Amino acid sequence: MKTDRLQSFFWAIRSNKAFETFVIVIIITSALLIGAKTYDISPLAQQAINIADWAITFFFLTEITIRFLGEERKSHFFTQGWNIFDTLIVVASLIPLENSEMALLGRLIRIFRVLRMVSIIPEMRLLLDALLKALPQLGYVVALMFIIFYIYGAVGSMFFAEINPVLWGDISIAMLTLFRVMTFEDWTDVMYETMSVYPLSWLYYITFIFFTAFAFLNMVIGIVVNTLHEESDRVRLEQQGLNAVTLHEIHDEIGEIKKILKEREYERE
Repeated sequence: MKTDRLQSFFWAIRSNKAFETFVIVIIITSALLIGAKTYDISPLAQQAINIADWAITFFFLTEITIRFLGEERKSHFFTQGWNIFDTLIVVASLIPLENSEMALLGRLIRIFRVLRMVSIIPEMRLLLDALLKALPQLGYVVALMFIIFYIYGAVGSMFFAEINPVLWGDISIAMLTLFRVMTFEDWTDVMYETMSVYPLSWLYYITFIFFTAFAFLNMVIGIVVNTLHEESDRVRLEQQGLNAVTLHEIHDEIGEIKKILKEREYERE
């Protein structure tokens, strides 16, 4: 009974909006302290930042503990990827690496604490989850883009290498130049240089831009937006306590109600 009371107490804390907002403020403060360390500051300020950093680390440890104790099923806590990520980052931050040869690793771990913002804010977590779920579909688009890059890179290297070896010397450099063309970074300078020798080479650039910048990139955006929409629907259904089976049953019940109403109308007639 006492255990249930404690679990409810910690659950109330972790579900409190003020507590969540305070955690977000601490994460932002942690990010600002990391940025402050990149400046040339006095030893006193450096010491104050180190003390604040350790205080933030222990706060994160306390916050993770509260979230764990507030979980109704403790074993379920570590089945969620974000909880595992948060725990690893916080525990790794407790290892004193500042005055050792692995000081750089310690700083990198503290930088990744900023990613805890994603696990705290549901909207950010939704965006990242949607992006990860879209990766399998995006892989096919990326593979097709690579084929286009490879074909155009080989053609560009064969025709334009003598014009400018720096940009078209081999297929790898040519593909890098094509990436510059796709991002519209001074691509007209590259085009006009080849047009001085091959006047119709503008067709090469226009068709490449059409395939990559217009077609494939819009496909990428479409896949991500569609996945985000599906993920948003799934989260909304979970929040409402519904699932696909329940929705199917509701549609069946609506259909049955419509049939009953039609039968009654026929009986009245």
